[in-house]
Amino acid sequence: MKSQITNALSDFFFEYETPRQVLVRNRRVGVVCRLIQLGVLAYIIGWVFIYEKGYQTTDTAVSSVFTKMKGVGYTNVNGSERVWDVADYIFPPQGDSSFVVMTNYIITENQTMGKCPELEGANNCSSNADCDEGRFKRHMTGVCVQSTRTCEVLAWCPVEDDRKIPYPPHLMSAENYTLFIKNSVTFPTFGVTRSNLVEGIDTAYISKCSFHPEDDPLCPIFKLGDIVQMSGFNFETIAHKGGAIGIVIDWTCNLDVDVKHCKPDYRFHGLYGNPDEVDKTRASVGYNFRYAKHYMEDKIPKRTLLKVFGIRIDIIVKSLARKFDIIPTLTAIGSGVGIFGVATVVCDLVLLYLLPKREFYKNMKFKYTDTHPKDPDSETGSTETQK
Repeated sequence: MKSQITNALSDFFFEYETPRQVLVRNRRVGVVCRLIQLGVLAYIIGWVFIYEKGYQTTDTAVSSVFTKMKGVGYTNVNGSERVWDVADYIFPPQGDSSFVVMTNYIITENQTMGKCPELEGANNCSSNADCDEGRFKRHMTGVCVQSTRTCEVLAWCPVEDDRKIPYPPHLMSAENYTLFIKNSVTFPTFGVTRSNLVEGIDTAYISKCSFHPEDDPLCPIFKLGDIVQMSGFNFETIAHKGGAIGIVIDWTCNLDVDVKHCKPDYRFHGLYGNPDEVDKTRASVGYNFRYAKHYMEDKIPKRTLLKVFGIRIDIIVKSLARKFDIIPTLTAIGSGVGIFGVATVVCDLVLLYLLPKREFYKNMKFKYTDTHPKDPDSETGSTETQK
């Protein structure tokens, strides 16, 4: 027993086993094998390493966006002249990555809390019985005003009349507003921080540059009219009822080269706002909201209500940084070497099951044994020739 254990341990530590290989001289099988191997090699080099960059590890950025709009608008509505600055037409004013630029509006001035009739054509009535409380969205008093044939409501009076949206838009001058975007990104895995104010962009450059996708692609100053045009929209159309535009800042960086080559790429997408051109959903067209400016006059609370139509701009940062790493490189190589085994499997299937001499190849490939002792020099399934 001791000698058997010793022999087993000796065989385990001091012997090496390797599979027996059979060299098959067959043109068809050889061509199939080499074509499969060539396809696998092309997949590893072309797809895994060149296209998918399988030798690099990746990271996404933590980013922040700061915006500032500049420009002055002018309106003359019914002889009333007014100048609109940034504090009047930007919502919210804090410089967020998502904001609205007012391009059109309906204003209702000197509203006070009280009782007044609804607009003609809204909540029509012929008697007080038609004005029961709770029938409509507004709080009605139960009185039918005969002069307008509409129900009386308790609300901010006079009630807003938004049935007709001004055209052309009041603030067509918004087309000349300029937008300044400041964006910073950090790739924590690689410890790299970048800003869209890259090398060569200083105060003197910013004061005179204007973004152009070909002539000046790194300028952080954008004209609102150009943004609308590059998004595929018409400014007058989107300014009439409002809409939304997405600005994508793409940081796709290869950190195996100098970090100064990591620069932003700006793209513009029209989300909705041109119903006659790209927006096929007519149920809710445009973008609008209301806000009020409250004040006191003769100790009476009053407000000025504005229904704002504007262009909503959403700035989205997209990022992906890559850098060489030995671990994904070895993983990609190992998986590629493993795929080479496909050629062996396919060729074995052809040899053993498809070719006319498959029985001969099967006998050459496999060695058959049984439990009865035989002459150690004899091999079933193989042929030996002595000379």
